Amino acid sequence: MANIKMDDVFSMSSFDPSKFTESFRDFAEKGAQQSREAYAKMKSAGEEASKTLEVTVQTAQAGAVEIGHKAIDALRTNAENSLTHMEALLAVKSVAELVELQTTFLRKQVELTIEQAKTMQETSKQVAEKLAKPSKEAAEKVMASFKAA
Repeated sequence: MANIKMDDVFSMSSFDPSKFTESFRDFAEKGAQQSREAYAKMKSAGEEASKTLEVTVQTAQAGAVEIGHKAIDALRTNAENSLTHMEALLAVKSVAELVELQTTFLRKQVELTIEQAKTMQETSKQVAEKLAKPSKEAAEKVMASFKAA
């Protein structure tokens, strides 16, 4: 009896190399397929992030140009108003006229400055919203993919 157990323990008849090879091949193929899928997802995510960054940079450049144009317009308007005021001051005939002219100019300049500040604020707000839009959309897309998975 003891002799039979020894034969069973050391017997290679229960080991089938073809089954081992098949299961190892299946395991390797599954691992390779999962690696390809993971790589494809990472590549896609990288490309999307790159596109989002590119759009964000383009939007930032366009926004900076728009804000710059608004600032130049404001400076041009202020310079024209100041030169017009200087010409009017040269034609002043009395102190009372000088005070009235100066007071009117300062009041108009304060009103204009407030209006220009509001315009710049609104433009900056719009640029910021445009700038945040691609990143927000990308984040929402990522969150939706997490929810789907």
